[in-house]
Amino acid sequence: MALAVIAGLGNPGPDYVETRHNLGAVVIEQLARELGLSWKTEKFTRCQVARGELEGRPVVLLRPTLYMNESGQALGAYARYHRIEPTSFVVAYDDITLELGRLRLTLQGGAGGHNGIADLLQHFGNGFVRFRLGIGGKPHPGIPLKDWVLGRFSPEEQAELASRQSAFIEGLRLLWQVGSERAMNQLNTRNSKSQDNEPNRNPTPLPGDLHSGPSQLPGAGRDPD
Repeated sequence: MALAVIAGLGNPGPDYVETRHNLGAVVIEQLARELGLSWKTEKFTRCQVARGELEGRPVVLLRPTLYMNESGQALGAYARYHRIEPTSFVVAYDDITLELGRLRLTLQGGAGGHNGIADLLQHFGNGFVRFRLGIGGKPHPGIPLKDWVLGRFSPEEQAELASRQSAFIEGLRLLWQVGSERAMNQLNTRNSKSQDNEPNRNPTPLPGDLHSGPSQLPGAGRDPD
């Protein structure tokens, strides 16, 4: 099926604004601003929705109003209500296995320790396009993973991400223009480096994962453990 929906994962509420776990939601919010779209809450699907046009085709932008570890329940509710298959979704989310600012598209795989993706696989299904946004790994093994992803970017990291924001949006536009296979070939090659800093490992899942969400989302779900 043709791509129809772009979702950005994150935790709701002001406590999680600008944290590493919110990067997916931040990119989707930037796209909505560039397209001049406004957000409306669909309580029955547990999502905030912005509808418009991207590269000459209809697009629906989504922000779950539940916490990160309930992302699949939110997107699953939207998909079932609107009768859309997971293969029509692009899901943008933070990835600690990619260096800061790196972008990578994939179509399959496991959760890789990401509780938002784990919930998607359980309550939503596989086959969605994974728009993976690098936040970098822990700088020291003694730092708890939960503290790292729920921490805020340093000024230097913020500057790096600001310089990459246009590339993230360009990637979404390209995806909408040419489809997932061609976009993967172009973007993954474009973003590759002489030394690939993507370790072949699965990070430890976060207990009760609090993936920080976009700005402030109303109607948030239950608190994570």
